[in-house]
Amino acid sequence: MAFLLLTRLPAGRLASNPPELAAASWAFPLAGVAVGCGIGGSYMGFVLLGLPALLAAVLALAVGLVLTGALHEDGLADCADGFGGGQTRARKLEIMKDSRVGTYGVLALIITMAARIATLSTFPADLNSLILIISLAMFSRLNMLACLAYLPAARSDGLGHSASKPHSLSAGIAAVLCVPAVLYCSSLIIYALLAAAMAGMCFAVLSRRQIGGQTGDVCGAVQVLSETAGWLCLASLFTSASV
Repeated sequence: MAFLLLTRLPAGRLASNPPELAAASWAFPLAGVAVGCGIGGSYMGFVLLGLPALLAAVLALAVGLVLTGALHEDGLADCADGFGGGQTRARKLEIMKDSRVGTYGVLALIITMAARIATLSTFPADLNSLILIISLAMFSRLNMLACLAYLPAARSDGLGHSASKPHSLSAGIAAVLCVPAVLYCSSLIIYALLAAAMAGMCFAVLSRRQIGGQTGDVCGAVQVLSETAGWLCLASLFTSASV
């Protein structure tokens, strides 16, 4: 069910009585494995084919957008429009539910995509980078689970409500799934995970102040911002190491 929600990969069909989304949230990091493999693997492949790193990063992120259907980016844009354009909690939620993208949303997408392209292009095209990308893809989706667990649902419908307060067992399994990737990585991952956690936490606090909790859009924004912060940290470390 997590794959059906978070990716566009063929993962069967929902049963007549599908499990609660909150109960299936343990698999969020596994969806991150698939997306991380797609982004990291395609980046390595394009670089090894001789493409410039910047172009390889653009194409790799395009692969990622195809795999997710730009679901998380849509959430980020909606949050930017709602938080930036609404004056009251009700108005912010109304704007976030609107399918149209406004100025704040466009700017948020441009800035985050530019940052991700610039940072990914600094990554060496090797196995270590691939594992780092996969690890952050997993951890950023674990951050989504943390957001669902610790923030109340801001509205009485939607993904944020149906997946709110995931079972402690689901959260525990999701956290355990991230451990092997982290242990396999170099010490660089610790700094990247801290940066990702801080970004996710800061946006969760902002969401609490703006709309009183979380929605599906907020969770999507948490994923994008967490992953972007982790990549920025890694790019800084890679650049410092090469000087």
